[in-house]
Amino acid sequence: MPILIKQTNLKLSIPEQSIIIEKIASLNKFFPKILDLRIEVEKLTGQKTGDIYRAELNISIPNKLIRIEKIAADWRKSVEKVKDHAKRTLSREKKKIVDKTRRPQRVEP
Repeated sequence: MPILIKQTNLKLSIPEQSIIIEKIASLNKFFPKILDLRIEVEKLTGQKTGDIYRAELNISIPNKLIRIEKIAADWRKSVEKVKDHAKRTLSREKKKIVDKTRRPQRVEP
């Protein structure tokens, strides 16, 4: 599962990028058929209240693309919020697939 990190208006060091990869890679245990993960971390400019960071996660799974976006005062918190939301979403998607396969088949007379 390849993980692509995009940085907008900020520069993350190699250890900071590895923190992001470690957090996002843990999503694989909630939905093992993830095809691709793309995360964008952006520092929003023009804010009067201080620095605001936005994290956007695009998850490609078979027949679907899931997009999650969260905003926080720290880039780590925004990544953590995205990861938590992705865990819930992927668990829900996995449950849908399992329930669909367990559904009894209708037999036509």
